[in-house]
Amino acid sequence: MRVKKYLSLILFGYCITFCLYGQNGNPANRYIDAYKKYLNASCPLEPDSIKHFVYFARDRELIHDHPFLKIQRFAGAQIMYSWKQLEPIKGEYDFSIIREDYEYLLSRGKKLFIQLQDATFDPNSVGLPEYLLTSDFAGGSIAQINERGEKEGWVAKRWNPCVQQRFGLLMKALGKEFDGKVEGINLQESSIDIKSDADSTFTPQRYSESLRINMLALKKAFPRSISMQYANFMPGEWLPYEDKGYLRSVYQYGEEIGVGLGAPDLMIRKRGQLNHAISLMHEGKFTVPLGIAVQDGNYIGETGTDTVVNDRENIVPLLHAFAKDFLRVKYMFWACQEPYFSEDVIPCFTTK
Repeated sequence: MRVKKYLSLILFGYCITFCLYGQNGNPANRYIDAYKKYLNASCPLEPDSIKHFVYFARDRELIHDHPFLKIQRFAGAQIMYSWKQLEPIKGEYDFSIIREDYEYLLSRGKKLFIQLQDATFDPNSVGLPEYLLTSDFAGGSIAQINERGEKEGWVAKRWNPCVQQRFGLLMKALGKEFDGKVEGINLQESSIDIKSDADSTFTPQRYSESLRINMLALKKAFPRSISMQYANFMPGEWLPYEDKGYLRSVYQYGEEIGVGLGAPDLMIRKRGQLNHAISLMHEGKFTVPLGIAVQDGNYIGETGTDTVVNDRENIVPLLHAFAKDFLRVKYMFWACQEPYFSEDVIPCFTTK
């Protein structure tokens, strides 16, 4: 009986230890409180060496006479251009809208940062040239399906060699005209939502390899301007528990070939972002520039929402301090989402 009693006590002790470890030693929670160190940050923002850009997405016309043009700390505008806009006919490129935006910003003492769009988050918008949406390119794109089984957008078949070759030629043509003129260019986020059985040629490993091929093509096309890959999540893994090395390989390769690394959605309290791009940026030693984007919804701690919260805390100082100290970024991209940009961002960028 005494032996059984001791065994029971030992098992009980193991149970307590296991439970405590599960609560306090969970690797997924290692950065869950990191933001608290920066809660005392305030406006106006402390001086920094970060290059701040205002993200206009595809609303490029909004840059004209925008208030950010008068604020010295904003280096320029980040604007998204779709593949469809830039190559309306196979092999015939039209960069007139980029040229127009570049020249306007230059006349106002600001820089242009290009975001090259090959994916959408609108089920009614593909964003690729019509010629790619044919059997010659295996349809060219594939639907993005959310957790509810609903179509939420489209993404180019980045892993398809024929699509990839055309994308490389587009980057080469862009570089020929804009390398050394624009501040930089970034490829869209690595995260995609597709079903593995939707395309028999797709595998997570092949997808990871395709991103690295595109990164090298981008670097060759833009050896002087900043080149950057947004790398936030990868299909086939979920960090920290299911680490297949896919996302890590993108970060390692960027450092190896001189391509900057960034991510959308500066979410300082969400485990998903904390355990992927944020942890890789924080833990890595990079010589390439890092960038982080504050996108729609981030001003209220959410993603992809146009909800307006009138009674809110201004977390711009907190986001800035976290990005500056914890991530050590070189670039920040602030979404021009109202009323947050006018009411929260601009007051924080006034000179001390």
